[in-house]
Amino acid sequence: MAGSPTDPMEQIRRYLDGAVDVVEPRDAATVVLLRDGARGLEVYLLRRRTSMAFGAGMHVFPGGSVDARDRDASIGWVGPDPSVWARQLSCDTDLARALVCAAVRETFEESGILLASHAGGAMVGDTTGDDWEADRLALVDGATSFSEFLARRSLVLRADLLRSWAHWITPEWSSRRFDTRFFVAALPGKQQTRDVGGEADHVTWLPVAEALALHRDGALTVMTATATTLRELSGFATVASVLAAERRIRPIMRRAAVVDGEVRLVHDTAEDPLPTASPPEPPAA
Repeated sequence: MAGSPTDPMEQIRRYLDGAVDVVEPRDAATVVLLRDGARGLEVYLLRRRTSMAFGAGMHVFPGGSVDARDRDASIGWVGPDPSVWARQLSCDTDLARALVCAAVRETFEESGILLASHAGGAMVGDTTGDDWEADRLALVDGATSFSEFLARRSLVLRADLLRSWAHWITPEWSSRRFDTRFFVAALPGKQQTRDVGGEADHVTWLPVAEALALHRDGALTVMTATATTLRELSGFATVASVLAAERRIRPIMRRAAVVDGEVRLVHDTAEDPLPTASPPEPPAA
């Protein structure tokens, strides 16, 4: 019996038959928030609502598409220059700036965590107040830009708090595609994540080992990129060790082929040159 139009394998077979129009992927950024817990390294996960068009019911890290306004060069910035990020992310400087801005903006929108500091250098503290929530909602709704939000509060983006981790591209048979750079970041000491609603119906902190175990048991549904990231993080004991790791970043995209009449999926990675993402120099005190 033929698969349904929404059956993933049926969609892949249609793609292999040339019956699927390949759409251009949208640039996006994802941030893996980390903290040290009593049971080891922990990650922050959101479960996307079942009504979402992409990743429905899946557990994901905070993130989303680059907004045109993320390219605003007037955004206050502390940390490696966008040209440094461009080399790590294998893109032009303009897109590199936008990806870092999108990473910080989406993290605030989807977790309430803001990787920013005051002009004097002090990190942003508690963001759970009603005034912060009003600003978050204005960003989500597009009523204000990230640049306007930061400027009004005299804040600067802390690019030095992010590290490059991976680069995943949605397969060509998908109707919604994203060209996503993955970052990692530590939970700032005085900030708290909170259930901000919106695209997610549940949020949680989980030890990496527990998240992997739940995934293996079928109790935690995740996308391939998320599962791979969790497996990679399982090799680290602390947040500091993750942030100190050097990563060779290459685009990864699943491809499909028919072998002996069966559809096989493989992870296709780009050839060299492979940018190495090294930890940036620590910010001046």
